[in-house]
Amino acid sequence: MLQFKFGAVLRACRERAGLSQEKLGELLYHDRSVISRIESDKAKIDAQTLFRWTEVTNAKEVLIAYFCGLDGLQIMQNILAIVGG
Repeated sequence: MLQFKFGAVLRACRERAGLSQEKLGELLYHDRSVISRIESDKAKIDAQTLFRWTEVTNAKEVLIAYFCGLDGLQIMQNILAIVGG
C-alpha cells in the first residue's frame, strides 16, 4: 500500500464532484469511515483505490500533478482557483 499524505486534496476532489463520503465509499467499495480516515490522513490508500478515486471524481489531473512533483498545497490552490474557493 502507498502512503499519500494529501487527504485534503482527495476531499476537495470528492466535494468538487458533488459526492458525499458515503456515495464515494459505495463507488469505491469501501465504508464511509474508510473514506473519512483517508481524507484525514489517518489511513493509507492503496494505488488501486487512489486511481479509482481520481477516476470517479473526474480528477485525474490531481493524480498527474502529484506524480509530477507538485505538493498538496499547490494542488489545493489550483483546485480552489478552478472552483472559485
